[in-house]
Amino acid sequence: MTPRGGTSTARTLTYLTLMAVAFFSALPLYYSVVVASRDNSALADVPPPLIPGGNLFANIARVFDTVPFALALLNSVLVSGAIAISVMFFSTLAGFAFAKLRFRGGKILLVVTVATMMVPTQLGIIPLYLLMVKLEWTGSLYALVVPALTNAFGVFFMTQYLSRALPTELLEAGRVDGCTTWGLFWHVVLPVARPAAAVLGMLTFMAAWNDYFWPLVVLTPENPTVQVALSTLAAGYVSDYALSLAGTALGTLPLVIVFALLGKQVIGGIMQGAVKG
Repeated sequence: MTPRGGTSTARTLTYLTLMAVAFFSALPLYYSVVVASRDNSALADVPPPLIPGGNLFANIARVFDTVPFALALLNSVLVSGAIAISVMFFSTLAGFAFAKLRFRGGKILLVVTVATMMVPTQLGIIPLYLLMVKLEWTGSLYALVVPALTNAFGVFFMTQYLSRALPTELLEAGRVDGCTTWGLFWHVVLPVARPAAAVLGMLTFMAAWNDYFWPLVVLTPENPTVQVALSTLAAGYVSDYALSLAGTALGTLPLVIVFALLGKQVIGGIMQGAVKG
């Protein structure tokens, strides 16, 4: 039996560890705000500044004057949101089929789908770009959204989750009540898959938001995403770190909002998996 004093000490160490992890995780974000709120010459000060200055809004205004950052934010929100919603829907639909429906070639098709995850993305850039040229989608957001409507990781993730979290008896009960397969998906599968879909949606949104290489290849400087706009801010013979980090702080804000909106579902999914385990 563990003594009460030992339990209290373990709890204190746990909280101290969590506080340290939270501090060091938030420190880079805080320091980027500190740099963004000062001029570029302040970075050469010894010791370096640790308190935000008074130039934050001026630097933010310079960001919008230097690049079309408002358009970049809008493009990234539209692209990342569309991709996240699409991946959640199609991955849940495919995961339901692979996990609970029996059809010829299902296991082979799942293996082939998972095997595509081993193919480097860079290998498909040239044929994908040629396809976008043929479709006349270069410079358009369609070139970012359509190729990413679903992905193998999402299908595999939802397949694994639904195979454990969705009881077969629940589907059989729905069929007894006269529910079609499509009705089972809407009324039974989607509510059960909500925690995992929230996790997948958050990861997909972050991946689409942080994507740099493909938007750089297929979009024009006049119609950029956030990451392409940030690369433009960082370009030049002398880097203006205050300007770049002001744009970075603005570009990070939507990710914080998404996590705040989906955090409850994410934590719920983690706790549900812990209870089942």
